[in-house]
Amino acid sequence: MKKSQDYHHSFQNLQENGMSFEQVLERIVTFMNLNPSGHYRLMVGTDSQVHKSQTIFITGIVIQNKGNGVWACIRKVNVPRRMTHLHERISLELSLTEEVVSLFTEERKSELINIVLPYLYQGATFTMEGHIDIGAGKRNKTREFVKEMVTRIESMGVEPKIKPNAFVASSYANRYTK
Repeated sequence: MKKSQDYHHSFQNLQENGMSFEQVLERIVTFMNLNPSGHYRLMVGTDSQVHKSQTIFITGIVIQNKGNGVWACIRKVNVPRRMTHLHERISLELSLTEEVVSLFTEERKSELINIVLPYLYQGATFTMEGHIDIGAGKRNKTREFVKEMVTRIESMGVEPKIKPNAFVASSYANRYTK
């Protein structure tokens, strides 16, 4: 497996490849500055797909201004084996999400919050969410991991979202794991 330093330079979206996290942060700041009185949700989530000889993990970063568009990118991590144990896979998905969430240091989060701060009285908002590709439904194989994974995300000071509200993991990132 690559060293985690290598991961920091592998963010991409349909417009750009090879973005560093600093560049991702710049894009988010630029997006938020277009409408500083917006309703922003910064969401991070990871999904995985087991293939014949590898398991592909995609972490998505999405900044959404409710009703006014999104900016998003992904980071791809390849594990050169079939990860068939569900708990191991879900746990690594969450670790990759946690790794990206941790790049949003207090200073960086403050920078984002300071964009909307002058507009709070006009209703501007900023929240950060960790999207976990698990569900609590009776028929969901991942329901036994919900408490553990939700606790891990909460401990990072990020609002956890599980299915059906974890769309960054279950829809956006999922699209790129195929």
